[in-house]
Amino acid sequence: MKFKRYTHFDDLAGLKDQWNHLLENSASHVPFLTFEYQAAWWATRGGGEWPPDSQLVIVAAFENDQLVGVAPLFHAHNILGEPALMFIGAIEVSDFLDFIVKPGDLPNFIAGLLDFLFNEKDLPHWEVLDLYNLLESSPTLAALASEADQRDWDHKQIHLQPSPFISLSGDYETYLASLDKKQRHEIRRKFRNVETSLAVADFYFVEDREQLASETQAFIEMMAQDPTKRDFLTDAMQQHLRNTAEIAFDHGWLQMAFFTLDGKKAAAYLSFRFNNRIWCYNSGWEWEFRDFSPGWVLLAYLIQWANENGIDEFDFMRGDEPYKYKFGATDRHIYRVTLKP
Repeated sequence: MKFKRYTHFDDLAGLKDQWNHLLENSASHVPFLTFEYQAAWWATRGGGEWPPDSQLVIVAAFENDQLVGVAPLFHAHNILGEPALMFIGAIEVSDFLDFIVKPGDLPNFIAGLLDFLFNEKDLPHWEVLDLYNLLESSPTLAALASEADQRDWDHKQIHLQPSPFISLSGDYETYLASLDKKQRHEIRRKFRNVETSLAVADFYFVEDREQLASETQAFIEMMAQDPTKRDFLTDAMQQHLRNTAEIAFDHGWLQMAFFTLDGKKAAAYLSFRFNNRIWCYNSGWEWEFRDFSPGWVLLAYLIQWANENGIDEFDFMRGDEPYKYKFGATDRHIYRVTLKP
């Protein structure tokens, strides 16, 4: 493998299709690793999470001029103040990250990449490879541990948090039957609460590109009604959400859904429909409708829709919020790995 560093996404534009094709065959085929998402994240440095002077250190591997691996990295000081190389997307707004490489090529890619990062003279000074949000199923975890052991590098694998998900059977009633009896009753009770009210309930997906900007703004304003999210929604973070919605819509994997009562927006989910899964990215609701539990009702609608449309999995992504388990989710976990020469 021959390795080359890139410092601007514009220099990689000619490799965009190869990048995304390689992603389809990688162990972590997730929306956060698409070329488009990575470039959008970098444009705001993750909604302002990282300083503007952070530097791209994207390393691509080639065999016979064919792209066979991508290490989507950037340089900044990590949360401990150490000069570090981290995954583009770290930490807060990109749930799953990884190297982009076929599993069979991963050991050679990791070995060559570490040689390149250690020996390349033109890289910014770094002291730790600090890799967040690796799924427990990723072979990268074992490959990094093995390579660190062979080189006698310091290696740590740190559990970050669970990432609950639901495997879908294709039948909504079967899904409901799998839930705890109390929770199944609670979902049906919330539906009846809406049905017996005088409000007319409906839900829809955003499908008109001309309406996307205003619908995204409505979603952001809905999010901001939650005190725990208000401070999170800085100008830079709002721009990140707009950028993300636009690139996901333009490439066919945005699922922005609104639940309405009497024609008024009551709740919304911004998700991705990608790799035949629904990835729940964020949500919001209008507090004036909180007595109707609109977020729960919309979530139940979306799980029903996913079953009826052949979706394999409903991914709640990172976080152990109780409602995820009440809807029948089970855990998988994500990790942070650090390597120091």
